[in-house]
Amino acid sequence: MHSTTTIPDTLCYLNGQYQPLCEAKVSVLDRGFIFGDGIYEVVPVYAQKLFRFDQHLARLGRSLAKVRIENPLSHEQWLERSRKLIAALHEHGGATDQLVYIQVTRGVAMRDHVMPTGIAPTVFMMASPMKAASGEQRHHGVACISARDFRWERGDIKSISLLGNVLARQMSADRDAVETIMFRDGFLTEASASNVWVVHEGALLGPPKSEHVLEGIRVDLMKELCEECGIGYNLRPIPEADVASADELLLSSATKEVLPVTTLDGDSVGHGALRGKPGPVYARLYEAYQKAKRLQSI
Repeated sequence: MHSTTTIPDTLCYLNGQYQPLCEAKVSVLDRGFIFGDGIYEVVPVYAQKLFRFDQHLARLGRSLAKVRIENPLSHEQWLERSRKLIAALHEHGGATDQLVYIQVTRGVAMRDHVMPTGIAPTVFMMASPMKAASGEQRHHGVACISARDFRWERGDIKSISLLGNVLARQMSADRDAVETIMFRDGFLTEASASNVWVVHEGALLGPPKSEHVLEGIRVDLMKELCEECGIGYNLRPIPEADVASADELLLSSATKEVLPVTTLDGDSVGHGALRGKPGPVYARLYEAYQKAKRLQSI
């Protein structure tokens, strides 16, 4: 069970003001609160530097455009505010590896399903210490379960309406697993908070980009890493049977980076001597990822 914690007094940003997170307040009529009508991003920070910030900001812009919310800040303003929060958190507790959370809702208006016009978006940002995968998880791999993808159809929008993801993630938490890998109509989509990768005959395979799958920042990053390592890379429909028979299974996300899955629904992943163990493709991609962190942070 996860313990309940108090809200820290670290600095956050809300609608033009920096203030302690424990004191930040929004209206009960904010459409993010009433409808989940908003967009978010999570940007990893290594050694106080933002990793692939431009790509995260571009995806934020795409999601905002899809739900018809105007981007309230310029690239330079997002960067300046992010760096201020990073510095403040480091001064507060010494965290050098962090996560910057960005949320934009449509704003405050009387409750009505129709999108109101002429209201200012609510902008919220905070930095928190990164909870990275443990050395044990990287050495032994992690357990996952599978489930039908019961979430809404627009998985390509990084919406704050995450109840489906919450329910999916709780399913795996209840079984002491780290993720729920989901399938729609018999084909792999993604996990509750991660992209999923299948290794087959030395190549890395992922689901194709579609409205059912969030375009993870690590999707293009993994392509770059595969090119660097000489690993085949392909996005194509992946039947559930191909996941069950994979040579390796990997997760990727802002916090997990790239992480090996060694059991799925209680069965070991892989074949032969490597069955149930992290495989060689994972090892090469993980090392390449560490190099990318040094080179692609600002």
